Amino acid sequence: MYNSRLASIGAYLPSASLSTPELLARMEKAPEFDLFKITGMAERRVADDTGDSPEDCLTMAVSAARECLGRSRYAADEIDIVISCSISRTTDGRRHQFEPSFARRIAGELGAERAIHFDVSNACAGMMTGVYLLDSMIRSGEVRNGLVLSGEHITPIAFTAAREMEDSRDPQFASLSVGDSAVAVLVDRATDDADVIHDIELMTCSEYSHLCLGMPSDDTGDLAMYTNNKEMHAEDRLALWPAFHRDRLADDGRRFADEGYDFVVQHQVGSRFIDYMNHMGESIFGAPMPESLSVVEKFANTATTSHYLVLHQALKERRIPKGSKILMVPAASGVVTGFLSATVSSLEV
Repeated sequence: MYNSRLASIGAYLPSASLSTPELLARMEKAPEFDLFKITGMAERRVADDTGDSPEDCLTMAVSAARECLGRSRYAADEIDIVISCSISRTTDGRRHQFEPSFARRIAGELGAERAIHFDVSNACAGMMTGVYLLDSMIRSGEVRNGLVLSGEHITPIAFTAAREMEDSRDPQFASLSVGDSAVAVLVDRATDDADVIHDIELMTCSEYSHLCLGMPSDDTGDLAMYTNNKEMHAEDRLALWPAFHRDRLADDGRRFADEGYDFVVQHQVGSRFIDYMNHMGESIFGAPMPESLSVVEKFANTATTSHYLVLHQALKERRIPKGSKILMVPAASGVVTGFLSATVSSLEV
């Protein structure tokens, strides 16, 4: 059995940005809530989907993939599999496409004609799901390498929310928190322990499949933006990850405190959500959390790309020393939780 590693990474960010006050100015009347105070989001990138060369899910994902491939040792025709994981599926600006698959079109744009290709959709855990599947295929020997990518063109829902919302209890409230981006990661066989994916686990609580993590509710106080279920208290739902993580480590006779994580990346739903998740982790693990990495203030919630966008930006800013062990924690509607841990040494931006 082989191990896998994060071999290279690429990202694409639209050049245009929109501040939170500028977004809220689109509302018919001044809001009674402070979106920055609730989310910690000062701005977000916005794709230009109206120009002669529009930015959309497809073009952004292809750009991220080309950057990723350019940092790898592989040519496009050496890629075994391409997995596209976006929630949004726009092409030609705002035209939504479901057939042919985005993975097929992206593989064609890149010249990866021999690659297996398919799309997956698992809310904001999409890229984590793609890496989970690819990791399993590499470990089994089915493939040697692959690209997992996503382009998220989701700010149109923010503009719709601003146009239609009346107050913070509107179900569209969380749509104000999104931003556009694309990320691609290349995963291949690990050659040593300096670059290796140690664990990747996902859990879906299908009983709550009708829920959205971003819908507000009257009974969850400060956590209202992040959870909505009157049958399950917000704190119980947010505790799913650390309890699941603790129990899976315990199955192997391991403890969180002994894992030696250097950094943790939570889903970028908002700064208060990130702080609370880390607080819940410390409480349940009975151990300090590693340093938390985030880009939520500058880029907002970029859905499926969020964890890998954080990783990309932290590498770009030289915040991650070689040999660091990274912990990524998905949190997606569905409700999906889990964890990925990897040591990175040669991964660079």
